Amino acid sequence: MAAEEGPTIELRQRKKPKSSENKESAKEEKINDIPLPERAPKHVLFQRFAKIFIGCLAAVTSGMMYALYLSAYHERKFWFSNRQELEREITFQGDSAIYYSYYKDMLKAPSFERGVYELTHNNKTVSLKTINAVQQMSLYPELIASVLYQATGSNEMIEPVYFYIGIVFGLQGIYVTALFVTSWLMSGTWLAGMLTVAWFIINRVDTTRIEYSIPLRENWALPYFACQVAALTGYLKSNLNTYAERFCYLLMSASTYTFMMMWEYSHYLLFLQAISLFLLDIFSVEQSDKVHEVYKIYIFSLFLGYLLQFENPALLVSPLLSLVAALMLTKCLQLNVKKGTFVAKIMKVINFYLVCTLTVTLNITMKMFVPHKENGHMLKFLEVKFGLNMTKNFTMNWLLCQESLQAPSQDFFLRLTQSSLLPFYILVLIICLLSMTQVIIRRINGKSLKETVTLEDGRIGERPEIIYHVIHTILLGSLAMVLEGLKYIWTPYVCMLAAFGVCSPELWMTLFKWLRLRTVHPILLALILSMAVPTIIGLSLWKEFFPRLMTELTELQEFYDPDTVELMTWIKRQAPIAAVFAGSPQLMGAIKLCTGWMVTSLPLYNDDDLLKRNENIYQIYSKRSAEDIYKILTSYKANYLIVEDAICNEVGTMRGCRVKDLLDVANGHVVCDEGDKLTYSKYGRFCHEVKINYSPYVNYFTRVYWNRSYFVYKINTVISFQS
Repeated sequence: MAAEEGPTIELRQRKKPKSSENKESAKEEKINDIPLPERAPKHVLFQRFAKIFIGCLAAVTSGMMYALYLSAYHERKFWFSNRQELEREITFQGDSAIYYSYYKDMLKAPSFERGVYELTHNNKTVSLKTINAVQQMSLYPELIASVLYQATGSNEMIEPVYFYIGIVFGLQGIYVTALFVTSWLMSGTWLAGMLTVAWFIINRVDTTRIEYSIPLRENWALPYFACQVAALTGYLKSNLNTYAERFCYLLMSASTYTFMMMWEYSHYLLFLQAISLFLLDIFSVEQSDKVHEVYKIYIFSLFLGYLLQFENPALLVSPLLSLVAALMLTKCLQLNVKKGTFVAKIMKVINFYLVCTLTVTLNITMKMFVPHKENGHMLKFLEVKFGLNMTKNFTMNWLLCQESLQAPSQDFFLRLTQSSLLPFYILVLIICLLSMTQVIIRRINGKSLKETVTLEDGRIGERPEIIYHVIHTILLGSLAMVLEGLKYIWTPYVCMLAAFGVCSPELWMTLFKWLRLRTVHPILLALILSMAVPTIIGLSLWKEFFPRLMTELTELQEFYDPDTVELMTWIKRQAPIAAVFAGSPQLMGAIKLCTGWMVTSLPLYNDDDLLKRNENIYQIYSKRSAEDIYKILTSYKANYLIVEDAICNEVGTMRGCRVKDLLDVANGHVVCDEGDKLTYSKYGRFCHEVKINYSPYVNYFTRVYWNRSYFVYKINTVISFQS
């Protein structure tokens, strides 16, 4: 009894209100009750600091070296510094030429405000059409680049073209650094980051299009997405301290919004990410609050993007907004049910059903009330792509023939296998998927999961950031198997995930747990393999691929296109300033950049009117009469027509994908049931007939210039209709 009464008497004494002595003793006792965190020994802190310092140094160095490599390779490939300005500009092909031309226009403008106004009310690019080029072509990178060029005084030190491509190469360096950091965060070792960078550079034919088209929107945008993914990876980690969590959240917010501003298709990629996070919320443990914080970032970025992108309706009708809104609504409707119970499982299923139903309903409702032009041709394209519809439409069939919109070739998988990337990726993915399945089964059976997972547990599938990346890479990979152009988004994360796996002791430990390895201590073996395997891979990659990379930098190539140079020179010297040129969209982009003259069409595929113009102008390669072609061209106020020999005499590698074949199908000049035989037409192919210079073609068109590749015809204003 005495032992039991002791604490009672002590408690009564602490309750005395006026005894300062007792107050002090109570405070001291309260402080003593709180366990003080043990400070790590100095040598442990030094090891952590050294590890972080070396890793950060390696990440930044990798990014800088890659940017320098791209710059050196670009110089060697085009012999860029030894070229005249016109020859340099010709290297920007297709839509890349359009983007760079507007950067030039911004630099020529008397002020930034005037330059922006001229771009948002642009009537000097496409005849009979005023466009908001900033909104339609997402020209925010060009606006930023022009401001930086003038604000930093770079106009006195560096040429505009070098400044422009230098920014893009620098962003690619940031891209590589972000992938490095992501794999480092997941594996716990910067060795994974080094392996990620090695695989990325070796497979750069499939990881980036920077070599072919520098100003592409994805080359500006994807580095920001990589930063967002790195920040999200850190944010989802369970053992993150408060300051690191805040930093990741801020970086994620900034990079999400910037990514959305840089690329018109960014919200579709974020939609896939939101689906991954939604599935993570279902499968993971205690990550719901963090996931919903990311949803708030999406909402904020969409709202701000809508305002600053001239009230872009595409963001309002985007599936991302519908999904996030549905997720927010279902969270408000959720009931507090004890986890692991049968009712909780039923609620999970109902929640999933509600989210899917609400997303579709909200998206349909938004499209009913918000006027939009949300790439209707792309939806039709997907119908034809998956065999749900058949069409003879030129634009649809032309899109289907584009390499980036077809399924990946066998060469793609062969290249990834030769660099050992694909086998290790599949191995890592299978192990992570099986471990995730175990976690899901445990949750369904109501078993409680450990709050902290140690290396000895071998449960890599319980880590939320791993679950997110596995789901995300499966979604991206599924799309990349359908459309080859999406491999440039998927393959970098294949590099990152494969590198993380082979460098992660936890993944090896998970494998050993299944194999029930007992001959050797599994933890020791996992630690050894997580260092030995990536080292062996790195040495083999170095031996096989490093000499090739060095050869690329030492070989001096030369960009040689004298016919196009001669054409642009003739236009600048001989054509009237007010002239309007008609021809293939790709060539029109080059003319806009190199000469500044007005054109009838552009190589852009997000506008229905421009797509219709492209189809009409392409009729110069069809079996149509001179009068038909003349009416089409004059309806767009064209003064000059350029016929390209490469298109007129094209020998296509893919059956039925030549421009003239697609036009014959669209115009009914091919009978597919009779072995693709041409039907009788009283008109020959226009691009051939116009070269012969006989009536009635000479009545409408007068040849004013030609070389081996191009034939330029002046469209006559006064016509003599004689046979």
